[in-house]
Amino acid sequence: MSALAMKKKSRARAATGGDAASATVASFSHDGRGVARLQGKAIFIDGALPGERVHFRYLNKHKSYDEGEVIDILESSPNRVQPPCPHFGICGGCGWQHLRPEIQIQAKQKILAEQLARLGKVTPETWLEPIKGPSLAYRRRARLGVRQISDRAEVVIGFRQKRKSFIADLNTCLVLDPKISNLLPAVRLLISSLSCPNRIPQVEIAGGDGAVENKIFAFIFRHLVALTENDKQLLRDFGQQHDIQIYLQASTPTALVCLWPDNPAPLYYRLPEFNIEIRFGPTDFVQINSAVNQAMVSQAVKLLDIQRHDKVLDLFCGLGNFTLPLARQAKQVLGVEVDAALVERARQNATLNAITNAEFMLNDLYQESATPPPWVDFHCDKLLLDPPRNGAMEAIKALAEPLPTRIVYVSCYPATLARDSQYLVEKLGYRLAAIGALDMFPHTNHVESMALFIKNQP
Repeated sequence: MSALAMKKKSRARAATGGDAASATVASFSHDGRGVARLQGKAIFIDGALPGERVHFRYLNKHKSYDEGEVIDILESSPNRVQPPCPHFGICGGCGWQHLRPEIQIQAKQKILAEQLARLGKVTPETWLEPIKGPSLAYRRRARLGVRQISDRAEVVIGFRQKRKSFIADLNTCLVLDPKISNLLPAVRLLISSLSCPNRIPQVEIAGGDGAVENKIFAFIFRHLVALTENDKQLLRDFGQQHDIQIYLQASTPTALVCLWPDNPAPLYYRLPEFNIEIRFGPTDFVQINSAVNQAMVSQAVKLLDIQRHDKVLDLFCGLGNFTLPLARQAKQVLGVEVDAALVERARQNATLNAITNAEFMLNDLYQESATPPPWVDFHCDKLLLDPPRNGAMEAIKALAEPLPTRIVYVSCYPATLARDSQYLVEKLGYRLAAIGALDMFPHTNHVESMALFIKNQP
């Protein structure tokens, strides 16, 4: 163990099994735990809701804060409900099923406001109505871990256990598309029947749009050793029996091969308001929540207030999820993305939808450079940002005069949004005109949001 790791470890002390106390929970932390205070010290309590009095056990004690988990609810919140999933509390996929869905989105909005104020020192002029969708059966993508129990022949499949590295063995998952959820026991049996069940670490699942009876699903089986011909036939039979595409992914993530059928139909999703169909590969990034994604794209286009003469820049454009709908209304749109495969797919999607006023460029948006990136010469009127968790600071710093009059920033991480918001407001002269939460991941503490920045006039 390194000296740094030993130093970090020494700062936290694991509590003993009998180390317990009671406290009243005041609020949520940014990661969705209940926050209480004892003797002036903050305690982050797993499973506790604001307003509750709980009996909890300490998990770790730190110099400035402690961590614990609920043993018993002494005074329950009126917002507490019975979790619908039988795996709740063990599976780490969902952490908020004990909280009413309508309160979950309010809590996310509050977490967002606190992060903006504390980290970014910014306050929005207006709060947008949260974007919501179905709270169950909303996931069309998932990456499930697989592990064979060493002292038994059986296989477990599921998400990681809550705050642990073990796999939660799922028989059902209420947030997955029902077809995926219903197949979990069969997938477990299938992997158990292969010659190397202990060398299949992961099954990735991707689904497209369509009616229930004709939705296309792809299952990607990651394997660390070569599969036998019998293994491959078992996988083909499974795909044919359940009408799902079967892909194999060898030890390198890019080594993707379709095993069944011979000519797989393309995965796709639609944005009906804009008459857009977007095709994607089984491992391409797409938003997991179709209903929220449609509403999110619609709101982004409205907030940008696109005019027919506008040139729009879409940074971190991916497959063209925003770029192509924007092109329906703008004069010209340029999408920029760091992943070459996604850039090529975005170009194909533009052709598929007969869109000729959208172009796509490959560029590393995460690196600061002494020379301006090539997309700076585009001189956009409006800007769309949809970065990963790291945020968009490097891209924002590369913006050149004249700056866009409006920026819509779609964020999956409040902390980096707050940091970038402060720079936009204090350094570049924007005002945070509006912001709102997006409930892309119901029953989890993931906070997605959309913010509108408007350039102050001189």
